[in-house]
Amino acid sequence: MTDDRLRIDKWLWFARLAKTRTAAQRLAISGRVRVNRQKNITTARQIKIGDVLTIAFDSVVRVLRIEATATRRGPAPEARLLYTDLSPPPAAEAIAVRPSGNGRPTKRQRRALDNFRDGFARQSDDFSSKPD
Repeated sequence: MTDDRLRIDKWLWFARLAKTRTAAQRLAISGRVRVNRQKNITTARQIKIGDVLTIAFDSVVRVLRIEATATRRGPAPEARLLYTDLSPPPAAEAIAVRPSGNGRPTKRQRRALDNFRDGFARQSDDFSSKPD
């Protein structure tokens, strides 16, 4: 008889979501892992097939449904079979498109900016001086 339950830290390590078992333990108790929307605070939490894990990494949140438990840490293609990624697709990064002619200022534009800044600096100096 095979038990379909597994400690959460072992599963995170088997699924290659953490590099080491210790890192998996730290992730499990960090408060950044939720099992079926409930915050996980222990490494001994038993998870089973069908549970949904929400894991907040530094830059991305992943939502995973557990499809299988494992008995060993196998290669990456085997580890990907342990879960289904339910995460929403990443938002398309807005690529900054620069209209032509609006790049670096020309020498003439730089001089105008410098004159403007110098005039502003002189005005602010006038306001900061004490009245006689």
